[in-house]
Amino acid sequence: MNYRLLSRLLGALALLQSGAMAACLAFAWWQARRGGDPGAVRALGWSVAVAVAVGLALLLLGRGGGREILRKEAVAVVGLGWLLSAALGALPFMLGEPALGPIPAFFEAMSGFTTTGSTVITDISRYPKAILLWRSLTQWLGGLGILVLFVALLSSLGVGSKALFQHESSAKHGGGVQARIQDVALRLWQIYVGLSVVCAGGLIVLGMSPYEAVCHTMTALSTGGFSTRNASVGAFQSVGIEVWLTLFMVLGGANFMLYAWLLRGRWDKWRQEEEAKVYLGILAIATAIIAMDLVLVGHRHSTGQALREASFQVVSIMTTTGFGTADFDRWPPLSRLLLLLLMAVGGCAGSTAGGVKVSRWILFARIVRQEVTRAFRPNQVFSLRLNGQVVEEAAKLQTVFFISLAGVTVAVGTVLASMLEPGLGLVDCLSAVMATLFNIGPGLGAVGPTQNFAHLHQPT
Repeated sequence: MNYRLLSRLLGALALLQSGAMAACLAFAWWQARRGGDPGAVRALGWSVAVAVAVGLALLLLGRGGGREILRKEAVAVVGLGWLLSAALGALPFMLGEPALGPIPAFFEAMSGFTTTGSTVITDISRYPKAILLWRSLTQWLGGLGILVLFVALLSSLGVGSKALFQHESSAKHGGGVQARIQDVALRLWQIYVGLSVVCAGGLIVLGMSPYEAVCHTMTALSTGGFSTRNASVGAFQSVGIEVWLTLFMVLGGANFMLYAWLLRGRWDKWRQEEEAKVYLGILAIATAIIAMDLVLVGHRHSTGQALREASFQVVSIMTTTGFGTADFDRWPPLSRLLLLLLMAVGGCAGSTAGGVKVSRWILFARIVRQEVTRAFRPNQVFSLRLNGQVVEEAAKLQTVFFISLAGVTVAVGTVLASMLEPGLGLVDCLSAVMATLFNIGPGLGAVGPTQNFAHLHQPT
């Protein structure tokens, strides 16, 4: 392990994060001059200072560390990079008013950078705008991966940037959008920024203030789900805003490499893209089933209201965003069960969404079908394809291992949560584990859309 190189990379990452904090500090200073909370200036000012100090110290320790990043350094940078980002990102929540304790602040920051969207803040309206802007910015940075941005900006990474990009991003860069990994990362971030500008502009036209439009844009496209309102998106009571955010949540849950191909005129890629078509199909079918369930079983919804609520919540849950416009915890059992299943499905590979990912479920279903067929036709030669390409045995094993590991983690996590929180029911614990593991945010029951995670014990 090249510890000097690791230190230098983490130092550069800390300085990059200090720059993002400095943007929020500038906004806090502007707000303070207009009569806003000066405490946010102090909190963000000290946070920037600490981030810069940590970054410079790590850079000094990393002098002479070389340039090539091997696989083990890439894995270490990704793992330690998230921990460092969350630790530094927690500072504004700890130093501001109202102040969070170290563990809740770290939870909030990690929830932001991982775009989970779970929160321990009980009353968002008490927090200064600049702190909430930083809270939204953590999700926007984490959405496409702050380390992918890191690869895109720092040419000094050299040839090892490929290993870092592969460990941070689930994007498929084969097939050549650009010849170099750094160019691919930069292209993805250009698309990400471009979509963000369009989303924010649309929200402003639809009646949001520029501040709230920027915050909700950052958390919609990143599929993070933090909001500036206690009632989330439902507080705006606007069909237009809900439809616009639904569109960008869907875009955030799709493969960003597909956008890069389409922008280059490679429409043949769309014809080959099975995952995106299945992704859109699941969204449409789940919306139709839940809307019918709300009308026929719920008895409290008109057809229009059922379609409005079902479409928004299905997209919000499957893309792992976690925005809310309705208390889906009060929906009929079938609707809640479907939402729970959608949590595990997630978005597409190469997207900002969490979950297992649609491509893995497609491949897993084909593996199961293949093995069942093999039991009856042992001499038949099988070849699995996805998006027109033959799937190698290693990819099959990785898919089965990943889904099996996810299932075991959910089971073990549910048991541990039940032990740590004896006052919660089984569904509460199960949904809490799935909501955090698959980056959803809200779950069902005690951690449902009208609740939060603040009432849980700190060990949980």
